[in-house]
Amino acid sequence: MKPSDFEVHDARFRLLLLQPNAFLTKLTDQCLWAEGPVYFPASDLLIWSDIPNNRMLRWAPGMGVGVYRAPSNYSNGNTRDAEGRLVSCEHGACRVTRTEHDGSITVIASHFEGKRLNSPNDVIVDSHSAIWFTDPDYGIISDYEGYRSDSEIGRCNVYRVAAGSTQVQIVCDDFVKPNGLAFSPDESKLYIADSGASHSESDPRHIRVFDVASDGALRNGRVFIAMQTGVPDGMRLDEHGNVWTSADDGVHCSAPDGTLLGKILIPEVVANLTFGGINRNHMFIAATSSIYFLYVGVRGAGR
Repeated sequence: MKPSDFEVHDARFRLLLLQPNAFLTKLTDQCLWAEGPVYFPASDLLIWSDIPNNRMLRWAPGMGVGVYRAPSNYSNGNTRDAEGRLVSCEHGACRVTRTEHDGSITVIASHFEGKRLNSPNDVIVDSHSAIWFTDPDYGIISDYEGYRSDSEIGRCNVYRVAAGSTQVQIVCDDFVKPNGLAFSPDESKLYIADSGASHSESDPRHIRVFDVASDGALRNGRVFIAMQTGVPDGMRLDEHGNVWTSADDGVHCSAPDGTLLGKILIPEVVANLTFGGINRNHMFIAATSSIYFLYVGVRGAGR
C-alpha cells in the first residue's frame, strides 16, 4: 500500500494487519450509496446493496459487476446464515428477509408487538442461528432510501429473533439511531454503532459494546470508541478481536481495548465492509459510490 493509503497509529497495525505490497482496487463506482457487502465463499461471490437505486449488485472474479436483484425493496444490510442463505434488511418493506436456496423469500421480521418496524438497517446471525438486527428510521425519514412515513413504534431499537422462532424481541432500546453491529470472535461481546450524530451534532457518534448472556440478553453496555468526525456505520471483527469500522475518512481499526491502531484511507465516505476470500483475508469496502477491494494481513473472524 502507498503511504497515502493508510495511517499508522500503533505499530501493530503495520506489523500484523497490513500487507505492504497490497493496494486498493476499485471494483465499481456506479452506486449512489453502496451498503451491506456480504461474501459467499461457496461461489466466491460478493453481493451488496445500492440503496437509492433500489437494487442489489454482485461481483465475482472474472465476471465483473452485475445486477443481483432489482427492485430490492431498498435493501440495506446483508449477511449470510450457517446454511449459506442471504439475510437482508429491506427499508422499503420495513422487514428482514431470508432468500432461500430456491430463490423464494421468507420474512423473518416485519412487526414488533403488532407495529410495523421502521427500516431495518444491519443484520447478523450468531452461531445458534439467532438473527440480530438494528432498526433506525433512515428508510422512512425521506423517499431517498425507502418511503417516507411516520414511525409506528416511535423509537429505534435493536432486536433479536431466536432460531426457529417468529417472535421479535427487543435486546436494546436506548439508542438514538442503532446502526452496524458485529460479534466478537467468541460471540461473548456484541458491538453496536449509534450514528445519531448523522442528523444532530448533539447525538451520539460512538460504538457501544455489550456482554452477551447465554439467553441472548445484553448486559454491561459501555462506550467502546467515539468518533471525532462523521459517524460509525457498518463494522466487522478480525480473528484477533480487532474492530474494523466504517468512518467518514475510510476504515478505522481498533484493538479490543479500544486503542486506535490505524486507518485505511478511502477518498469517499465508507458505509460498511466485510472480509472475504478463501482465507478471509480480502477486505471489501462499500464507500458511497464505490466498492473497493484490498488484501489485508489478518483474517476476518469466522465461525
